[in-house]
Amino acid sequence: MEMGKSWMLPIDKTNSLVTQTEGLEEFRKAANGGQGIVLLAPHLSNWEIFGMYVCQNIASTFMYQPPKLPALDRLLQRTRSRGGIKLAPTNRKGVSLVLKALQRGEMVGVLPDQVPNDEGGEFAEFFGEQALTMTLVSKLVARSKARVFCGFVVRLPKQEGFKLVIREADQMIYDKDLLTSVRGLNKTVEDCVLMAVEQYQWEYKRFRRQPDGEKFY
Repeated sequence: MEMGKSWMLPIDKTNSLVTQTEGLEEFRKAANGGQGIVLLAPHLSNWEIFGMYVCQNIASTFMYQPPKLPALDRLLQRTRSRGGIKLAPTNRKGVSLVLKALQRGEMVGVLPDQVPNDEGGEFAEFFGEQALTMTLVSKLVARSKARVFCGFVVRLPKQEGFKLVIREADQMIYDKDLLTSVRGLNKTVEDCVLMAVEQYQWEYKRFRRQPDGEKFY
C-alpha cells in the first residue's frame, strides 16, 4: 500500500517524505564526476521513494523486471520515469543500455538482492547462508570502472518521514576476482540491512536456491 502511494502521489510530495539524509552530498559529487555510478538499492524499506529522491537532476537508468501484466508494466514505466529516470528491462537489451549509460559517465540503478538465473549468478554467503547472487554488478564494474554506492531510506518513528542513507560499497566489490567481488556485493547489502533489520524484505526468497540443489521455502 505504501509503495502504491509513492507511485501515485505527485513526485514533489513523494520526495518531501524524505526529511533527513546521510552521505547524499558525497554521492552527488561522485555522480557528477563523469566516472559512472552503479547505485545499489536493496529490498530495504521503500526503495521506490529512495530511487525517486536520489535521482533528482542526475542522468540515470534503472533496471527493472517487467511484470507479466501489461497494464501494470505501463503503470510502472509511467510512474518510475516521472523524474527523468530511464528504465531498462532485466534482459540482454537492458544490460546493453546500462553499460552504455555507464560508459557515458551516467548512473545506473540495480536491485542487488534479486535472485538471478543460473548463468547470471554465483553462490556467495549472505548473512551466514549461501545465496545465489547476481554477477551483473561485478561485470559492469569490471567493464566500466564505475564507482558503486548503496543506499536506502529508513522509515523514521512517529510519522517523521524517512531518512535517506547512502554510502560507497565495500571495497571487495572492485576486486578483479569475480567471486570476491560478488562477496563484496553481499557484504555491502548486509551492511545496509544491519542499519534497519526490521525493514528488510525478509520474505523475499533469497535463499531458495542452494549449491547442493536443495530448495528453501
